[in-house]
Amino acid sequence: MPVASRRRVSELLPEFPWDTIASAKAKAAAHPGGIVDLSVGTPVDPVDPLIRTALASVSEVPGYPTTHGTVELRTAAVEAMKRRFGLAGLDPSAVLPVIGTKELIAGLPQLLGLGAQDLVVIPEVAYPTYEVGALLAGAEVLRADGLTRIGPRKPALIFLNSPSNPTGRVLGVEHLRKVVEFARARDVIVASDECYLGLTWEGTAPSILDDAVSGGDHTNLLAVHSLSKTSNLASYRAGFVTGDPELVRELLAVRKHAGMMVPLPIQAAMTAALGDDTHEARQRERYRARREVLRKALEQAGFRVDDSVAGLYLWSTRGEPCRATLDWLAERGILAAPGDFYGPSGVEHVRVALTATDERIAAAVERLRD
Repeated sequence: MPVASRRRVSELLPEFPWDTIASAKAKAAAHPGGIVDLSVGTPVDPVDPLIRTALASVSEVPGYPTTHGTVELRTAAVEAMKRRFGLAGLDPSAVLPVIGTKELIAGLPQLLGLGAQDLVVIPEVAYPTYEVGALLAGAEVLRADGLTRIGPRKPALIFLNSPSNPTGRVLGVEHLRKVVEFARARDVIVASDECYLGLTWEGTAPSILDDAVSGGDHTNLLAVHSLSKTSNLASYRAGFVTGDPELVRELLAVRKHAGMMVPLPIQAAMTAALGDDTHEARQRERYRARREVLRKALEQAGFRVDDSVAGLYLWSTRGEPCRATLDWLAERGILAAPGDFYGPSGVEHVRVALTATDERIAAAVERLRD
């Protein structure tokens, strides 16, 4: 059968967002001082030597890794969740390493058997992968930040993202508890993307698995965690999902058949990263300092920064269409991500990332002052 006559999966999906800002990127790159790229949340700081040593320590092992991950990794994840977020009672058997959390989110509806008859709820302003995951499964997508928008319908899956990418908004205990109660009443799965939980700047950010939210019952609840941000492991593709033991077993069973295994050296690196809080605290302080100076510069340049109490971004607006703001910044050699990447509600904001070197952040601050 000719390729042209087959259904192309890519036709189900929107245009890749970052492909739409090529002209703004070229304009920013033409600045005499070079581009300050604040459009993506990719780490720029070095991977800690402790983690690199662990990576190399098993590089000679030739055999296949297990899909479930080593006992050491799963135990380290449970202990880190308890130390860092106060989550007690997690079972190492209910931890599953994944090949980066974007992969898991994009594939989760399919891994759970969702299809055209199912409804997937995503945040109104959301990282594009939640929608992409639903579209790949052929499911219907509803953007909703409140339960009233869902009405009497019964979703198959609700995606939450707290702290949020891009807005930095945090969902409190009461909000999360209401979602859990709603989901239990209708037998709905809730997947909470908590990749930025360790980067909360103001107040606290609870996990969906917190006893104050779940009452200690993790049925139909999944929490998704990444080591890309606080451990600078984006290139390693290192994350994990935990929560409902039955759901994790189902994901494991399917992923075993599909060969979705995290490489053993990456598992060793993850184990080291999860066992050490010193490097995480050091990286957090880097981001805190960058956030402080960049936020001040944006506000002095006439921006309003909304939400942004957690995470790696400043959700910023000049009260105009986001593409106009994108051009304004590009003229100053700064590249941001336009808010329309994340949904119709983001059309007057840009997402400004903290993930640039101190030198590039200083350059952006100077240009905003000028």
